Amino acid sequence: MTRLARFCLVAFGLFAPAVVSAQVAMPDPSQIHGKALPASELANGTVTVRVVREALGNNLPGETVRVTAGSVTRTATTDEQGRAEFKDLPQGTSATASVTVTGEELTSEPFTVPAAGGLRVILISGMAQAAERRQAEESKSLAEPPTKGIVVLGSNSRILMEFQDDTLQVFYLLEILNNARTRVDIGGPLVMDLPRGASGASALEGSAQQATIAGDRVTITGPFAPGLTSVQFGFSLRNLGSSYEFRQTLPVALEQVTVALQRVASTSMTSAQFKSTGDVKSESGSTFILGSGPALAAGSTLVVELAGLPAHSTVPRYTALTLAGLLLGWGAWLAFVGRPDPKQSRQRLIARRDTLLGDLAQLEQRRRTGQESQKDLARRTRVVAELEQIYGELDEAGSGPGGGGEGVAA
Repeated sequence: MTRLARFCLVAFGLFAPAVVSAQVAMPDPSQIHGKALPASELANGTVTVRVVREALGNNLPGETVRVTAGSVTRTATTDEQGRAEFKDLPQGTSATASVTVTGEELTSEPFTVPAAGGLRVILISGMAQAAERRQAEESKSLAEPPTKGIVVLGSNSRILMEFQDDTLQVFYLLEILNNARTRVDIGGPLVMDLPRGASGASALEGSAQQATIAGDRVTITGPFAPGLTSVQFGFSLRNLGSSYEFRQTLPVALEQVTVALQRVASTSMTSAQFKSTGDVKSESGSTFILGSGPALAAGSTLVVELAGLPAHSTVPRYTALTLAGLLLGWGAWLAFVGRPDPKQSRQRLIARRDTLLGDLAQLEQRRRTGQESQKDLARRTRVVAELEQIYGELDEAGSGPGGGGEGVAA
């Protein structure tokens, strides 16, 4: 399974329980139109059908609704709440609900009449016209010059963290919210510097094209369209040890704090900015610690303490490096006492020098990209020291016969 696939399981399976503490948002009508939802509070074999125009709340009373269950067809008229009720339908039969609103035929998806409890169905008219109207309004808005204004990180913005061995993979799902009716110019790009040690940052599929990533900096250029602009990216945090202070400075206000960390062994996550924490399970079966808190102002820093992180011991690694260093030293000593031919010795020194220069170039590249580890730092020190020794020996070898190198052949 790819990293992005695992991420999607977390993103869509993890945060359903968080809806209780989040700000309630009206559902997308297209996501609930024609779907039968279980309703245990209804009598067995009962189905209610609610008819609305374009959105919930725009109830349509006086509409004739039909429910066909097996070979039985019944009709009922919607009340002031736009709801028609059908009782004692044949349990276990396949059924559909339908209504005609100003010439538009609306039909539900097939459903099975339950033996225990009932079902609620919503039929929504005028969705196509509403979509066309929204598209026209968006086109008009995009044609107009942007206005000065602000944006915020919406309440559905969240940070997810999961482990791959001792590497922490961090994902940001940000919703940049513009509440104005026109495009907004915030006076420059929205710039976010990632936490200390972040490396390998890259955009995720579905992220807005106006977001670019360079090193540990994410830049989102404006102007920002009305509504939501989705920015999604991920990065790695390596060699954290058993604890780490996660700090993220916010370039704009955040409506609600939501952070999730995969629970592995004794991991824990705390923050003074969390109002509540608890465990939830993702659809993949993994357990996550979920922390949520109130809004944060622009310029404030989200601080989260991570502890009990799965860090592998560095003793075997450094033991191997020490042994390698001893072997190199032993080899150098053997080469010295063997007193090989000066020309062969010089060629070996040159070859070793070129190899070390290549290693040093790779280490420098990792340092520039922010990927340098403690191991790389120790390796750089050893490489520089060995290069200094080799250059000294090359200088001595170069002072052979004809160069004033008295005693070279001794």
